[in-house]
Amino acid sequence: MHIPKATNRLIGQAMHTYNMLADGDSVLVAVSGGIDSLTLAALLQQWQKKAPIRYRLAVVHLDMGFDAGQTAALVRRQLAAIGMAVEVEHTSFAAAAVAAKNGESSCFQCARNRRTKLFSLAREKNCNKLALGHHKEDIIETFFLNLLYSGNLSTMVPAQPLFNGALTVIRPLAYVDKQQIRTMAASIHLEAAENPCPLAGTSKREKVRQLLNDLCEGNPQMKGNIFSALSNVRSEYLLRQSVSS
Repeated sequence: MHIPKATNRLIGQAMHTYNMLADGDSVLVAVSGGIDSLTLAALLQQWQKKAPIRYRLAVVHLDMGFDAGQTAALVRRQLAAIGMAVEVEHTSFAAAAVAAKNGESSCFQCARNRRTKLFSLAREKNCNKLALGHHKEDIIETFFLNLLYSGNLSTMVPAQPLFNGALTVIRPLAYVDKQQIRTMAASIHLEAAENPCPLAGTSKREKVRQLLNDLCEGNPQMKGNIFSALSNVRSEYLLRQSVSS
């Protein structure tokens, strides 16, 4: 994989700032079939060869049950081509999502079940890190999702300790743009699987993504400014919570 210098610097900066990897870590890499998580797996494999620390990688794909294993087969082929093995965990999460009352609860069901399963697999495999392929735009979109739909100022963070520190979720691509990820993926001919979810393209996240694209059209610096603002919080200029009497 060819990692451009600017991209490599951003990945290194995120890893260093959030202390993502340490000597002796065991890392579970969750690969969905999207270009981001596929690239992350290849990246961690490459860093493993040159890093001054030693860490173990275990790669897993959750077959959600939407496409009769087609995505799982594509993930297996692509990772095998770069010398990586992947364990496929078959689930019935799709059936649970379809049985949900509406699209919103379907997405919630899938996300919750997927997250719970990944946490369980990390424990089973004695992994203290769970690596996810979220990138810069994902972090920005999550901020707006929470702002617009949940009424709070928060987002996903590059490293998040859970279960009293027994597991830490890490996002090594947190500072990297989607286009930079595509460039790395193209260098080793990685191909994203099509999202098999029947609700793909209609979620709240997709609405926020389109809103941001419209907002930032013609101003390439705007998304960068938003991202910078997430670590430049002036809390004294935010409203105080009301105190109930």
